[in-house]
Order: sequence, then structure tokens, then C-alpha cells
Amino acid sequence: MKWLFVVIAVSVAVSLLRGGKLSSLSEMYVRGWWLLFVGFGMQTAADFVNTDNRELAVWLVLLSYLPLLVVVALNQRMPGMWISGIGILMNFTVIALNNGMPILPEAFELAGGSVETLTLDAKHVILDSTSHLPFLADIIPMPGSVISMGDVLLAVGLGVFIEDQLHQPLRLFRHRVQGLPGSAAGKRGEV
Repeated sequence: MKWLFVVIAVSVAVSLLRGGKLSSLSEMYVRGWWLLFVGFGMQTAADFVNTDNRELAVWLVLLSYLPLLVVVALNQRMPGMWISGIGILMNFTVIALNNGMPILPEAFELAGGSVETLTLDAKHVILDSTSHLPFLADIIPMPGSVISMGDVLLAVGLGVFIEDQLHQPLRLFRHRVQGLPGSAAGKRGEV
């Protein structure tokens, strides 16, 4: 999950270098934004589930994708959202088919860990010959973690969304409040 914060920070930095405005963040409007906290909260809760109760952890992770997909559906016309949605569906599918996210031990080693110290939490399983859709598993080594193709698409979609939002012109009326044309002039004839 740490990689998600890195993606956000890099996206903001790149957007600012390309002429985006940090003040545009205050203008950002995402329908159902509070559902993001529900989804990520469920994933965080799954991290604290004991490995003896794997089934609960896997169900928490699978159910956490539903509020995230609702946010994507509510905001589907915003740039990058459908890319993130595909990434979320990819992760959901591989976790559902394997009763956990498969992780490639060799990728874990390349990410800086050692196979001997690889301890799986309740929501991960080892990638082996019986794993379904292995190309969607956690197989991409990053410094300190291993990510999946779904994570990559989620990151790309999030980057596109942030880039678009930081390049939006400031709105005359904040928070989608509608103004009436000529309402600032008062009644006709009055000065």
C-alpha cells in the first residue's frame, strides 16, 4: 500500500513541473469520495487478521474492492478512472480465483527480501503451478515490495486523474455551486 502514496506524490510533482497548480487540489470533486476510506479501511483491517483466519482476510480484501469500484463507476467520465477500474478488477479476479493474492518468491528476492524470511500474511499465497492467472499476481519487484499488473494500471489511472485535476482552470464558483447569468449585476437599471 505504500506504493500508492509514492504514486500520488510523484503524480503531483510531475504535474506541478508540467505547469499544474497545487491550488487545483482544493477544487477537486469526486463523487462518493468517502467510499475510498471504506475500501482502504477494509484492506487495512485485513492486514491485522491473524493468518489462522485467512478466509476472513481474503473476504475483507475482496469486499474492499466493491466501494472502490462504486467510486470508479460514479466518476467514470473523469480521465484515468476507467484505467484504475480495470486494475481493480484485475486484482479482484486473481484474488478471488486463488483465495488470496499469489506472490512470486523470486520477485520478493529482487525487491530486497529473502525467500527464507518471506512470511505470508493472511491475504497472500505463494505463486506456483496451481495458481490461476499467474500473470495477474504480484510478480513485479519494486524496492521494498512486489506489485501486480492490476496495481500498475491502478497507479497509471490515478496518475492520469491527478494530472488532469491539477491542470483544471480554477472555477468561478467552488464546489459545483451554480450561479445565474447576470446575477452579479442586480436588477436591470440599478447601479
